Amino acid sequence: MNSLTKTAMKKLNHILIASTVLLFAVSCEQELVDNTANPCPSNDPSIICPDAPAEECPTDASAGSADFSKFVAIGTSYTAGFQAGALFTQGQQRSVGRILAKQFECVGGGVFNQANIGSENGFNIFINPNPNGTTILGRFRLQGTPPQPAPVLSGTVGNSDALPSPTPPFQYTGQPGATPTEDLNDFSVPAIQLYQAYIATETGNWADNADPLFSPFFARMASAPGTTLVADAATSMAKNGTFFLFWLGMDDVLLNAAYGGDDSKAPLTPAGDFRNLYNGALHDFANANPDAKGVLVNYPNPFVMPHFTAVPWNAVPLDAATATMLNENLAANYNAFLDGMVGMSVITAEEAARRKLNYQAGQNAILLTDELLTDLSGVMVGPYAALAPYAQARHATATDIIPLSTAAVLGQAIDVDSDGEPDADAILGVSIPVADQYVLTPEESQLILSRLEAFNAHIKGVAEDDLYNDRVAFADIAAAQMAMIANMGIISDGVLLTPNINPPTGMYSEDGLHPNSRGYAFIANVIIDAINTKFGAKIPKANIGNYGATGLPINP
Repeated sequence: MNSLTKTAMKKLNHILIASTVLLFAVSCEQELVDNTANPCPSNDPSIICPDAPAEECPTDASAGSADFSKFVAIGTSYTAGFQAGALFTQGQQRSVGRILAKQFECVGGGVFNQANIGSENGFNIFINPNPNGTTILGRFRLQGTPPQPAPVLSGTVGNSDALPSPTPPFQYTGQPGATPTEDLNDFSVPAIQLYQAYIATETGNWADNADPLFSPFFARMASAPGTTLVADAATSMAKNGTFFLFWLGMDDVLLNAAYGGDDSKAPLTPAGDFRNLYNGALHDFANANPDAKGVLVNYPNPFVMPHFTAVPWNAVPLDAATATMLNENLAANYNAFLDGMVGMSVITAEEAARRKLNYQAGQNAILLTDELLTDLSGVMVGPYAALAPYAQARHATATDIIPLSTAAVLGQAIDVDSDGEPDADAILGVSIPVADQYVLTPEESQLILSRLEAFNAHIKGVAEDDLYNDRVAFADIAAAQMAMIANMGIISDGVLLTPNINPPTGMYSEDGLHPNSRGYAFIANVIIDAINTKFGAKIPKANIGNYGATGLPINP
């Protein structure tokens, strides 16, 4: 295969980077939200004002039939306050659990102790590799012109509180002298599935840190190496816990979606396993104090979040000369090979037509790996050895979903030529297919949605079951999410909130998958509505304007 010219490749890379950036470029010309009516006004929505419910409590605020004197929350990324690709102190302080606890103060709620991560920018789990050399990359910020999510420096190896490590093994900043397993209120761990939280003893054990079930986030707060998250949370509930939030299980579907449906990166939990794990974990946690009441929360649809809507399937712009070179040097050889496979009855004519490549001037489909296609690697030998990267390759179509993380690799050269320059024949998404984790095929996305529907139906069923019906409220976050999308946003406390990343109104943080602080306040209010309805309470809702939106772009 003849190489593309270096000039063409440089132009191609420049266009690809610019186009993917513009896909989620923010509307910086929007009018900033007027927060002058808020307790601590600011013209900068990135400044987060602390909520003060004790000063804002209405005189008719009441707990109804519930008791909020000791509130215990257990959950995953959303409950932990994870945002912008990392868990960091400021995000934790605006977690769903903490926002709820602040509002519960109006109706007799007590202290809410968290295991503080103790880091300004955290450790970015979306970046690989991280650490990059000796540099540790932290949360995303919108940076540059045009603005794009990019990680900020979070320190260096050996000199950073962000690096997950066993020193100290437990970062607890609750009441002086408090016992973690008894007085900790927040048991929220990012990127953790039900099996890890309920069954696996490897999850919090530093000695098993090479095990895929290990979680450094839980290990930093686990009471003992062999304990589980549910066991520690149940111990806290058993010591006078009166109200709980149970929101485990979201990552049993969300992680698989974030990894493009790649089960080797994050398996999609089978529906039967989910039911058994959910029931067992809830039983052990909630019944640690059978008199406690609580709230169960279902899971939102990931595919309407910016992380899955920002990058189109045809995100590759080419000029006429580059398209011609790709057709002559790649498509012609590959398409002829496919015709030969049809003639040998290895694949059908229909599959060959689906796999054939064609480049044109203008926008082009991303080249991807589809694991459901016939694997042709066994016949790509001898004269066909150069086609080995295309064993399951095809161009994307409008039915494929491209995660935002794909933008970070799209257009990258994965090899160098004899001059040490990037090899133009090896450009991801253009002349080399991106891996399975960077695309969701229709079959993968439909399976995820089907599993999500089953999970949510089960949670609702549990909330309505006789075992829990008098004890738990059910917060339908999925319905609230879709209602916001249908209405293209909501106005609360005079503040416009929209279902996107765009400052100053967007509810999602820079990773497009997790809400920002204002988005978490919106979720907390949906939960408060459910609690008030179920238990006849009058808990005041959080003032969304007191919580910061995604920050305006910076130029470091």
